[in-house]
Amino acid sequence: MDAEAWRSAVASALPEAEVEIWAPGAAPADYALVWNPPAQLFEEQTGLKAVFNLGAGVDALLKMNIPAHVPITRIEDAGMGALMSEYVVQAVIRHYRYLDDDEKSMRAGGWDQFRHEPRDNFPVGVMGLGTLGQQVARALAFFGFPVNGWSRSPKDIQGVKSFAGNERFNGFLAVSRVLVNVLPLTPQTENIINRNTLSSLLPDACLINVGRGAHVVEDDLLDCLDSGRLAAAVLDVYRTEPLPAAHPFRKHPKITLTSHLSAFTTKEETVRQLTEKIRAAARGEHIPGTVDRGRGY
Repeated sequence: MDAEAWRSAVASALPEAEVEIWAPGAAPADYALVWNPPAQLFEEQTGLKAVFNLGAGVDALLKMNIPAHVPITRIEDAGMGALMSEYVVQAVIRHYRYLDDDEKSMRAGGWDQFRHEPRDNFPVGVMGLGTLGQQVARALAFFGFPVNGWSRSPKDIQGVKSFAGNERFNGFLAVSRVLVNVLPLTPQTENIINRNTLSSLLPDACLINVGRGAHVVEDDLLDCLDSGRLAAAVLDVYRTEPLPAAHPFRKHPKITLTSHLSAFTTKEETVRQLTEKIRAAARGEHIPGTVDRGRGY
């Protein structure tokens, strides 16, 4: 991340503030705008009034020594929803239309012309219906796929069948052939994509993970792919990033890998949101996007 470019953009949008790049020993600040910050920042900056994350995921921040009275806020969408929807839709369609198989056949000199089945036989389950998950679910419904959504509480989304709470999780899995993970990472959701979860999906299932790498039990995923219980996986996030060169995911024929690019914040929208949040904090108002530490998002 280009710290100076972000500093300059925020300073231009917030002329009433003094905006500086943090370095060890820096003067006390009222607010911290961060992305993957070192723990030393919070050890030194003990007078912070709020912390603003430059993205949607805050799981790493919640593990740091940030006092409970200091609000942690996250960016809400900032262009990520459209990008993530594009990524997921193309991944679903590639699996649904057997495009990867057709490409391999063509390169090998074949002409197999794989035929896809009716969309009614290809229900997609979106796990996590926050701001991003809802956009993903709507995009899939627009393309005519039956869409199931699972979340902590019920959601009313046109074209999406809602499943809510732990008691309906297995029912959600049992009617989904593609599992799209858009969950935040919390102690409750870590390792949620395991052998039991993957084995509960409809046959010939596909996993698409755009949430966090720690949602997936890696050995369970590999076992389900090798046994044929799972047909394919599309992974954009990993427990260790960058993904190690010798990781077994790299050479697995049923896994499609991308380098954590499914969605990213756009600077213009992020800066707009940040300035609104900082001004709200300065006025003593509730800051939009404040994280519920109990829930983890």
